[in-house]
Amino acid sequence: MKKIAAFIATALICASTVHADTFDPTKLPVGKQTISGKYLSAKEAFELDTQNGGKPFFLDVRTTAETEYVGIADQVDLNIPYWQDNSGAWDMENNRFFMSPNCKFITKVDEAMKARGLAQSDVIICICRSGDRSAKAATDLTKAGYTNVYTVYDGFEGDMGKEGASKGRRTVNGWKNAGLPWGYSLNKERAYFGN
Repeated sequence: MKKIAAFIATALICASTVHADTFDPTKLPVGKQTISGKYLSAKEAFELDTQNGGKPFFLDVRTTAETEYVGIADQVDLNIPYWQDNSGAWDMENNRFFMSPNCKFITKVDEAMKARGLAQSDVIICICRSGDRSAKAATDLTKAGYTNVYTVYDGFEGDMGKEGASKGRRTVNGWKNAGLPWGYSLNKERAYFGN
């Protein structure tokens, strides 16, 4: 009996070590790191969101255009953009329209949490395209007093492939590539209204 118990204990330790080695937050690019150090993969975010118990507040921080035309995770409760497109200015460095900060971001999250009867200690999951904006949003929310904010480090579309047919395409990881539920149906209840 002692041998069986020792075997089970060893197996559990090895299993937890293997899981711990699969994700090292220090290996994330600096732009995907947060001050709270709370990270989820898209699959982990889906599993956390669908488990029994207190449902987290699932926040999509991409632009309204992204949620409407690229799609949105079924689990998302609300879209509040962290950055917004500014079609009046061109970003030469990134070869796209300039993105400007959403100065109402924290206020809108505060309003949404209050409307749902949630506190600053409740779980918030932030997701963006590939994990950069959601990390910044999670850091800003942490600085604003929220204590349980996670970022989906691989995002909705995932990271870009670096070689072969996938080079330059978002095929590496992320919500869509994991086959998790999503669609193009953005209903009014989870759409962002900036006023």
